[in-house]
Amino acid sequence: MDHTKFREHAHKLVDWMADYLDQAEDYPVTPDVEPGDILQQLPDSAPEQSEDFETIFDDFQDIIMPGMTHWESPNFMGYFPANKSCPSVLAEMLTATLGAQCMSWLTSPAATELEEQVMEWLRKLLDLPASFTGVIQSTASTSTLCALLMAREQASDFRINDEGFQGDEHMRIYCSSETHSSIEKDVKIAGFGKHNLRKIPVDKTFGLKPQALEEAIREDLENGLQPTAVIATIGTTGSTAIDPLETIGDICARYDVFLHVDAAFAGTALLVPEMRWIANGMEQADSFVFNPHKWMFTNFDCSAFYVQDEELLIRTFAILPEYLKTPEDQRVKNYRDWGIPLGRRFRALKLWFVMRSFGAEGLRKKIRQHIELAQGLTTQIQEHPDFELLAPVPLNTICFRFHPAHISDEAKLDEINEQLLTRIQQSGKLFLTHTKLNDRYTIRIVIGNTNVEKRHVDNAWSLIQSFSSKLIGG
Repeated sequence: MDHTKFREHAHKLVDWMADYLDQAEDYPVTPDVEPGDILQQLPDSAPEQSEDFETIFDDFQDIIMPGMTHWESPNFMGYFPANKSCPSVLAEMLTATLGAQCMSWLTSPAATELEEQVMEWLRKLLDLPASFTGVIQSTASTSTLCALLMAREQASDFRINDEGFQGDEHMRIYCSSETHSSIEKDVKIAGFGKHNLRKIPVDKTFGLKPQALEEAIREDLENGLQPTAVIATIGTTGSTAIDPLETIGDICARYDVFLHVDAAFAGTALLVPEMRWIANGMEQADSFVFNPHKWMFTNFDCSAFYVQDEELLIRTFAILPEYLKTPEDQRVKNYRDWGIPLGRRFRALKLWFVMRSFGAEGLRKKIRQHIELAQGLTTQIQEHPDFELLAPVPLNTICFRFHPAHISDEAKLDEINEQLLTRIQQSGKLFLTHTKLNDRYTIRIVIGNTNVEKRHVDNAWSLIQSFSSKLIGG
C-alpha cells in the first residue's frame, strides 16, 4: 500500500470510526455467536498473495464485527469499563503512525519528557503526595508485580536479584480476601509462592480488617517468617470496597513492611476532591497504581504507577548492556529501567490529549455524573421490595440481587439470579456481570462508560425489572 492509497483508506476508516461511535449503543452489546463461529469463517493459512484493502475491510465488517462485544456501548455495564474518548483515539492514531519505541530518552526525547510531565500533572490532579514519582506501565497487574519485586529486593538487600531465592527467605505477602486475583498471579511470578500469600478477612463493608492483618504479621514473625509486603485495595473488583489505608499504613510502618496500594479502577475518583477520603493515609504507601484506561477515558493500555523511592525502583530493574549506554544517561530518565519490558509504547501522548481536551473540570464533571447516576440507581434498588443491595456503594459499582419476598432459600436465590443475568446477557440489550459476596450470587452493575447518560441507566433498571418479573411469572 503506497501513501496515496493509505490516505484514501484512512479517510474511509475515520468516517467508519465516527459512524461507529455515533451508533455504538445501537449494536447488541454482546454478539449472538457460539464458540467457533468466527474461527470457521477464517482460512486455515495466511494468503500467499496480497489482498486488496477493500476485501480485508469487508471481511472485518462481515466476520469480525458480528463477533464483537461492544465495550464502547453505554449499555455495557459489566466488569470495569475499558474506556476511551475521541481525543484518546486520535492520539493513538498518531502513536501508531509515529511507531516510536520509547525505551530511553535518546530513542524519543519528547516521549520521555512528556511522560515525565504528564505523570506530574496527574499526581497533582489526584492530590497524591509530592514525594511520589510516576511512570506509565501497561496494566495494574504489571504495576503490582513491579511493586512486589521492589519489596522483594528491599527485604533481601538486592540479594535475590543477584543470587535468586535460596530457600530460607520465607517472605510473606498480605492482602484481603477480596483483593484482585492478579495479586496471587504476581506473587507466583515474583517467586514468593502462592502459599506465602496470606488473605486477610474482611469486615461487613468487604474492606480488610486491620486487626486481623496485624495479628497475621505478628504470628508470622513469631514463626520466623519475614513479612514483606501488604497490598491494600482502594476499590476491590467485586464490590469497590475501600481498605482502611490509614490504619494499614500505620501497621506497615510499625513492622517495616512495604505497602502497595492498588486503586486500578477507583483511583480515578481522586480527581474529585470530595472523594479523596478514600485515599487517607496515602503518604505512608511505598507505591500506588491506578488505570486511566479504566475510568479516565484513555484507551487501553495506560496504567499510572507511582513510587516513593525512585532509586529502589530503578535498582530493582536496571540492566545496562553496552549497546544501551548513551551519553545522556546521567541527566535523563530512561524509563526502560522503571519496569519489566525494555520496549515501551508512547502511551503518554494519549493521556496528554485526554487531560488537555477535557480539562481538569471536564474530567471531574464526568466522574461526578457517574457517581450520582449510581447513587440514584442504588436508591431505587433499595426502595424496591424484590431487590436488595449486597454491598455498600461508595462509588459507581452496585452489587445487588433479585430477592422476592416469598423466597428465602439461598440456593434458590442463587439459581434465579444466575438465570436473571443469563437472560439479560442473551438479550443483547445490556451487559452485566456477577461475583460472589458472602457466598451469595451477586449481580454487578458498573456505571462508568464515557458516554453513559441517565436514560441508559433508567433503561437498564427497566430491563432488569422486566426480566425478573418474567422469571418469577414463568
